[in-house]
Order: sequence, then structure tokens, then C-alpha cells
Amino acid sequence: MIGNVLHEVRTRHRIALWLGLLACTTAQAASAADCPGHPDALGTSRTLVVDPKDHPRIGTMQYGETLPLADGEVVLTFDDGPLPRHSNQILQILASQCVKATFFLVGRQAQANPEGVRKVRDAGHTVATHSQNHPTNMHRLPIERARQEIDEGIASVSAALGDGSAPAPFFRFPGLARADGTEEYAASRGAQVWSADFPADDWRPVSSSRVYELAMQRLQAKGKGILLLHDIQARTVAALPKILHELKARGYRVVHVVPATSELAATPTEPQQWLLHPPSENVAISRWPKIPKFVFAETGMLPAPAVSDSYWNDDWPAPLDRAKAKGRAGAVPLSRQAPWPRQMPLPLQSTAIALPVPAHSVFELRDRPQLAARAVALPSRRAQKMASARHGKAGVQQVSTEAGASRRAVAGKPHPGGVSRAAVSHTTDRAGQHAAQPGRRSLKRLVQVKKGSV
Repeated sequence: MIGNVLHEVRTRHRIALWLGLLACTTAQAASAADCPGHPDALGTSRTLVVDPKDHPRIGTMQYGETLPLADGEVVLTFDDGPLPRHSNQILQILASQCVKATFFLVGRQAQANPEGVRKVRDAGHTVATHSQNHPTNMHRLPIERARQEIDEGIASVSAALGDGSAPAPFFRFPGLARADGTEEYAASRGAQVWSADFPADDWRPVSSSRVYELAMQRLQAKGKGILLLHDIQARTVAALPKILHELKARGYRVVHVVPATSELAATPTEPQQWLLHPPSENVAISRWPKIPKFVFAETGMLPAPAVSDSYWNDDWPAPLDRAKAKGRAGAVPLSRQAPWPRQMPLPLQSTAIALPVPAHSVFELRDRPQLAARAVALPSRRAQKMASARHGKAGVQQVSTEAGASRRAVAGKPHPGGVSRAAVSHTTDRAGQHAAQPGRRSLKRLVQVKKGSV
């Protein structure tokens, strides 16, 4: 069932794609044939009718959507006109190739050159607005001042048309300096805010060849989209013929965009067509049938399960109890108890028992005198080392004296100094006390002295 549905959807998509390609090819051939004196003209492949209310912001340089174009389709746009010296040349170049474009006109320019506005309209191009004075910091203007720029720009272009008609509800921010408040105001007036998909940097001080290179490189990278140009620049006038010629040579097609009216319905499109790179047909989700939005009949909350419904309170014995029961004859397995305690009423905060504050005597040290005495009796580590060193020297001298006396006594010679037994015993006691000290150095010296005496 699902395979048949997918096959049917795939077949319909292929048929629609072939029909679209055929229509584009036929329209391009017809538009080129309708260009008298220029049989090899680029022409306009088709006219796209859009409803600004359905898609109020377009252009991937700033927004997530763009015009619903097929691969290889281009929309030409020109800003900041009309300026007679250059705008008239732009109109002549487009007319020689029977190409239609969209012009975003500045209100002050329209007031100074109303005839140029009518020339754009009479040539079949789309007349749009670009604010009244082209402020470069429109995103920083107060909301009232920004609204005034939009309103006065529309009024000036409408007055320049002279036939009581209004320009197309297409608006582009000067310098693409957008702001949330002005975008919302433009949408409230029914205008569609246009950004672009790629520029040619013709407002910068670059050569006309650089303008041509940037336009073609960025178009090739995008594959389709809205090209941003300016009809008041001499470099654009010089680069435009080469751009149109290269579009024709590489198989690109120009699309003319107009707004929907009560007499002219919008071109049928799908939501994914408004993305610059829609999901591929190789992805299953792009061909999967749409899921309808369900409406729940009831939104009541389900009751919470009771503790008695839990597995822990059933009559089945626990696995460990069954294992123990198998090991002992006559043992009866016990039912498993719940791992949590039974519910008990908790005391209120008002009846909570307050613990007593601990007394100061708890923190007193009663054996403080003893600690002080120990601190006085116990010398420091450095003092112990110095005392051990002094005792070691004295012990060596006394033991050496005792050893000499012993050798003389053995040889039958009395000690000249007349060392008494008490002195010898005293020296021996002191040497024993020194040997009991923990210092390794003193003990090593004492051992060396005893070895020498023997």
C-alpha cells in the first residue's frame, strides 16, 4: 500500500517537473521570438505572481525564504533609481534582450525625475519602493521616523506614476538595514519585504569586470535566486550586457515577478518551493504523505495509579524468596514487601519541636593547662636536633677518655688524670642516655667510638 502511494507521488512529481521544464522552454522561446530585431535575445522565461501576505519576507541574505524559483532561474532587481543618466541606459539594455526586472525606486529620486518612473512602468517592469530618502541607518531610526520613510516613499512614487495607480507592494530596506518594528509596519501595509540571495557589489568602488565576475560566481554557487544591482552606477551599465549574454550562454532563465491582484491570482506553489534548497526527492520525508492534524475529543487528565496496583504489592513471591524456598524442604515463600515505607502523617510546621541551643561549656577545652604544660615540656624539633648534636660531642669525648683509661689499666699504667670509678660510671650513664636519643647521627658516632676502643 505504502509502496503504491510513493510510486504514485513520484510519478506525479516527475510529470509536473517535465511539464514545468517544457513550459519554461516554450516561454523562453516565445519571449525571444517576441523580441524584434534580436532573435538571440535572452528574454523572460515566465512571470511569477506572488501574494505578499502569504510570504511577507523573502531573500536568503536575511530571511529563511526566497522566491519559488526552479534551478537556473534568476530575478533581476535594481535599486536607488531613477537617475536619468544611467537608469535610461539600463532600460535600453534590458529592452534589447526583452528582459523584465523589478526596480526599487527612491521617493526623492521619483520626485526629481517622475518621467523616469513612468518609463520603468511603460517598459513593463515592476515598480517597487525603496524609502523616501534612502537613509543608510534606517534600522536605528525611531519607529515613527522609519514609518514616515516608508509612507512618503510610496506616496512619492505613486505621485510620479500620475495615473492614480500605486506601486507594487514590494519594499526593500536601504542598505538592507532591516528592523523588527519596520518589518512589522511594512507587513501591516500589505507590503512584501525583499532582501536578496546574492549581490554583485556594484555599489562599491570596483571595476565593471569585477561586477560581472561576482554576479556570475555567486549565481553559480547559489544555482538560482534574486540578484541585487543598482541602476544609478556607471559600472553596472558597463557590466549588464556581459551579464545578460553569459546568462544566455550558460542556460539561465530570467523570471519576472508581479504582485497578485483581484484579477490576477497567485501562482500555485508548495511551501518547500520557497526554500532556496528544498528537501531532495531522495529523502523519504519529502515524498511521504502528509499527516493530518488531529483534534482530540477529550482533554481530561487520567487518574494516577494507586500504590496497590503496583507489582510490588501482588501476591507473587519474590524471585530471591523462591530460590531460597527451593533450597529448603518445607519452606514457604513469602510475598514481596513494598520497598517504600507506609505513609505516615507528618507534623505541621507550627507543632515542630525546636532543638535547644548548645551551651558555651560544650566548646570549652578543660585540659588546656595540661596542653600548655606539654607544649612547654616538649621542645621543638630543631631544639631536639641541636641538643642531640651537643650530647653526641660530649659523649664522644667522655667515651674516648674512658677508652684511654681502660687501655692504660690493661697495660699496667695508671691514668695520670686519676679518673675515679664514679666519673667513669657517670660518663657511661651519659653515653647511654645519648644512645637512647632518636638521632641517627649521634648513634653512628657512638658506634664508631666503641669500635675504635676495642
